[in-house]
Amino acid sequence: MDRQSIAPPATPAQALALLLLALTLITASGIAPAHRADWLMENIVPLALLCALAIGWRWLRLSCSSCLAIVLLLAVHELGAHYTYAEVPYDRWAKALCGHSLGAALGWQRNQYDRLVHLSYGLLFYRPLRETLWRLTPLRSGWLVALTLSLVLATSALYELMEWVGGQYLGPDTAQAFVATQRDPWDAQKDMALALLGALVSTALGRLRDACG
Repeated sequence: MDRQSIAPPATPAQALALLLLALTLITASGIAPAHRADWLMENIVPLALLCALAIGWRWLRLSCSSCLAIVLLLAVHELGAHYTYAEVPYDRWAKALCGHSLGAALGWQRNQYDRLVHLSYGLLFYRPLRETLWRLTPLRSGWLVALTLSLVLATSALYELMEWVGGQYLGPDTAQAFVATQRDPWDAQKDMALALLGALVSTALGRLRDACG
């Protein structure tokens, strides 16, 4: 029995509350964003995902923990959508909080918030993807894990392709904000690697929880 994947579905009240929270996060991030066109581009995928979940809820019925993971991922993403990924002022916040630069302390030469988002994608979106496959396919155990990891990597690559194609047709300022490579020629590969790393960590944590349970 695959114990990690059989959490009971969220109740309609729980699902509705989390959906409203997700829509609130999107609305809040859209209040005076740093770059309106980039904010619009960044929210195409989240809104499409929420619409798909709402339409397919009757058949899918994700667990409350999976829905919460999606909302947490959305919260991380929407902060980046508000400021743009390359300009989230976490260094300024760190200096205000403790008087020291986080970037200087860790030797960072660029804004690393986009890396956090991609790591969070693998870490948080692994669970709802795995649960979806468990509910809709006969896959279990190693095959289920393998396909879920493959989907995390594939969807991460698809997003990088969307950034590349979108960047070709946007104005230079919007393209720079949306793609946010910050002059790193290996940006796409690093983003995908971090998404995979996050999914592997989520897999390990699930195994550990099962072993301890």
